Amino acid sequence: MDELSIKALLEDLKNADETVRDRATTELWRTWFNQKGEYGMQILRRAQVSLEAGDVPHALDLLTKLISEEPDFAEAWNRRAVLHYTQGHYIKSIQDCEIVLKLNPVHFGAMHGLGLCYAALGEYSNGIKAFRRALEIQPFALVNQKLILECTARLS
Repeated sequence: MDELSIKALLEDLKNADETVRDRATTELWRTWFNQKGEYGMQILRRAQVSLEAGDVPHALDLLTKLISEEPDFAEAWNRRAVLHYTQGHYIKSIQDCEIVLKLNPVHFGAMHGLGLCYAALGEYSNGIKAFRRALEIQPFALVNQKLILECTARLS
C-alpha cells in the first residue's frame, strides 16, 4: 500500500464515524501483517497457533527466526513483543516495541503495548506518555483513555 493510502487511513482513524474508524483500523492491521507477503503472514500465523497451543518456545523461535530473516518486518517484532508481554517479560517487550516504532512510527498497537509494559512495571508516567502517543493516532480509542486514567490514579 502506498504512503498516500496509509495517510488517508490514518486520517480516517480520527473520523467521528465509528464505521470509518473500524474500517481504517482493520485495513492498517492488514497492511502491517501483509508487509512481507504470504511467507511472512504464514510464519506469523504459525507462531500464533503455537502460542495458542501453549508452545511458547516454538512461537518465540518462529518469530525470532522471521525477525533475523526480515529485520524490517515491523509486525514480526510486534508479535514477539506481544509474546514477551504475555510471558511477563516486560523489558524485552519494551525493546521490541521500540524497534517496531522505529520501523513504523504510527504503529498504535506497539504504542499501546509499550504503555501496558510500563504500567506493569509501575512506570506510570512512561505508560501515560505511551498511551497518549497512541491516542494521537487513534483519538477515539477508549481503552487508552481508560488506561491513562488508571495510570494517573496510581501516581497520586
